Order: sequence, then structure tokens, then C-alpha cells
Amino acid sequence: MATIFDNTIDLPNSEIQERTKYLIGFDTKFNRIYSNLKLLLDQDSLIEWSEKFHHVELPIIGQLKDKYPLIILAGDAGTGKTVSAESIADRMTRELKKEGFFLKLSTRVRGEGLHGQMGNLVNDAFAELKVQAGKKRIAFLLIDEADAIATTRSTSQMHQEEKAAVNTLIQKIDEIRELNGRAVVFMSTNRLHFIDEAIIRRAAIILEFERPTTEERKELFSKSLIGLDFTEEQLNQLADITSPEKNENLGYSFSDIRLKILPEAIANAYPDKALSFEIILETISNVKPSPKII
Repeated sequence: MATIFDNTIDLPNSEIQERTKYLIGFDTKFNRIYSNLKLLLDQDSLIEWSEKFHHVELPIIGQLKDKYPLIILAGDAGTGKTVSAESIADRMTRELKKEGFFLKLSTRVRGEGLHGQMGNLVNDAFAELKVQAGKKRIAFLLIDEADAIATTRSTSQMHQEEKAAVNTLIQKIDEIRELNGRAVVFMSTNRLHFIDEAIIRRAAIILEFERPTTEERKELFSKSLIGLDFTEEQLNQLADITSPEKNENLGYSFSDIRLKILPEAIANAYPDKALSFEIILETISNVKPSPKII
């Protein structure tokens, strides 16, 4: 299994829950996904609701099983797609009071010249997803950089083996509906336009991830720097100088701030002086926003 998955995580997970506290705008994203998928994930409660308010199991409830438990997370690099998938899965298990299991499909395998074996990889991944799904447990599969495995079949340059792999992926997505909400697939991509149209049609939700707004950048700096007592004006200035308007129409991503600017600022202060507003300003001037992937 180590060759197929980057990592596997039992849910709920306290470390993921702690990280979720620092995800900007997470509640809005989660509520949209949960309100849609809970109709699949908690069929028993849905039937109880129908019988309570309508005194019958409405036909539409059975038809909901035809929905695909597929979520596509689309957006620029560094906007939090992968960590959000983990956090959404963790929160779902908590809300539904169930255990869960999270599998992240390895991207290393795709970079080792094994394109002819991609169909086998897809089969193995979904086989493990089915093994981990149980009546009291939900299994989640994350296919990161999904455009590398789910590329549109309409391009003439696509090899036959790659087309076969996409066909297999579509077949396996169809099959997980038989698990009646006990399995959910996430796909994340920086290039939504590269994903095959049949997969796009099957997505229950396509959630767009953007680079942070001015308010979101301010909130990220504020949450990350609790204890430094920066003024409102200083936080506004940090949000302003990381904006697209101040950087040739390319704003800083969440990961630019969280994983580049702030760690480098700490490195510039440690071990001889305190982390200051001036050090962070100077660090920002030396760290450029990551380029957009087209």
C-alpha cells in the first residue's frame, strides 16, 4: 500500500482538527459540501426526516443514491485544496459521529514512467477505498493533481493507455455509488480545464479555491501572529502589500504567507532578536508571490 498512497489517516484526527482552526474561510467551504453530501452519507436520518414530516419515504430519497460522491477542489497552487480535503473529511466524521479513513493517492508513482500501469493504480486505489469503507466508517480518497490522471480524452496527443486509465477511473467513480455514502472521492487540480468532461459531469460539487482576499490575508496574518500585539493599521499594511495591486496583479497565496514569508521572517529574527513588524515587511519585499499555473 505504501507504493499507492502517500499517507493514510484514521479519522477523526486531533492534528487535523487543530490545523483546521487556522484555515481561512473553511466553514463556508465545509457547509456547502456537507449540506450536499450529508444527503448521501446519512440516508437513515433522511428517511426518518421524510417519514416525520411527510409520513412517507419520498421517492426522491431513493433517487439521491444516484448522486456521485465526488468533490472536485479546483484552484491555484497554494490555496489550501489538499489541507481542506483532509479537514472536510475530518469534520464530516465528527458531524456524523462516525469513524473515518483518509487515503491520499501517491503522486510519486505518476512521475516514475509507469503510465502504462495507471489503470492498475486506479483499480488498486479504489479497491482499498472499498476495503476501508464500512457501515460505521466512511472512507475518503484524495486524488491530488487529478489532471495528471483524469486528463480529457478529447486531445489527440493522449496515449491509448492514458485513455484506458481515464475510462477505468470513470468506471470506479460509478461503482462507489453502490457503497451508499460510505466512500467519498476528492479530486484536487490546478487546471480544471484539463479534467475529462465525463468526470466534471459526475462531480456533486466543484469547489473553487482562490488566492486570499485582502480581508483573508489580514485574518491569516492576525491568526498566525497572535501574541505579537500588532496594531490594526499594521495588519492592514501587511494585507495591502501582499495584494495583487502591489505585485503586478499577482497576489500572495495562503501558502506563500504561511510557508514562505512567516518562516523566513522567523529565520531572520532567530536567535538574536524578536520577530517584529519591520522584519516581516522586509521579508515580504524579498519573497515574490508564487506564479500561477496555467
